[in-house]
Amino acid sequence: MDAKELAFIHDLYIAPDWGERFAELFDEHIELPEQGEIAYLGAGTGSHVLALAERVGEKTRIVCVEESSEQLDLARAKANAVKADPRVEFHTAALDSTELQGARFQLVIVEASLLAPSRLPRLFAEAVRLAAPRSRVALSTVTAASFGEFFSIYWEALGRSDMEGSATEIVGRLINELPTVDATEEMARRAGLRELSSWTRIEEFRFDSGNDFLASPLIKYLWLRRWLAQVTNEEARERVRQEIKRLIDEERHSSYFPLTFKATLVSGTTEE
Repeated sequence: MDAKELAFIHDLYIAPDWGERFAELFDEHIELPEQGEIAYLGAGTGSHVLALAERVGEKTRIVCVEESSEQLDLARAKANAVKADPRVEFHTAALDSTELQGARFQLVIVEASLLAPSRLPRLFAEAVRLAAPRSRVALSTVTAASFGEFFSIYWEALGRSDMEGSATEIVGRLINELPTVDATEEMARRAGLRELSSWTRIEEFRFDSGNDFLASPLIKYLWLRRWLAQVTNEEARERVRQEIKRLIDEERHSSYFPLTFKATLVSGTTEE
């Protein structure tokens, strides 16, 4: 599947199923500036950006940055359809190295929930660089104690797929890479943010069977690729997938299989 097809899948399935939950968390807690500029890092296919554009006044502009040019093409098409220009502009760039002019934005939003946690310190640093003095930065991510139901099954599936020696290491690494809320706040503090606040909400997906879990676009095209990345070859990955499917059907006991995660928003202000 090529990048363009993945962008359409993101827009049709992943953004509504996943992205809207983080957008709601942001909308509940972050106030938009009455004028000036907003930087939105991780704009995806633009649904939340355009929702914000409807709320801001004519004196506020939103500058969107996305790493996937294919996703950004869809965002531009949506913006053109609703005539959001000139309040919204788009840039393709690495989110932790945007090359935008610094000390410029009254609000910097970073949607990092689908990015590797190892990138968070650099993302905070770039957001602080972009923000004007005494301006707000808000970053969303997934934090520790997420996906526990899956990690338990994954560990057992690895063990039953003749990978006993590496199961603990593989699953342990996935669990430990998710930062705690305190650790995420500390990253923000080290980047130069002050007056920190954070909010966490437990979210849940429900799957009626192992087949439904493996066929979900969110799982198939995003999370499972990451979770299985350390399994050495496709034959081994397929054995693990079949064990995951079987174990989910055993675990759900004629009910649904839950997948819970912690959606977290960390916000702070830059110094004078």
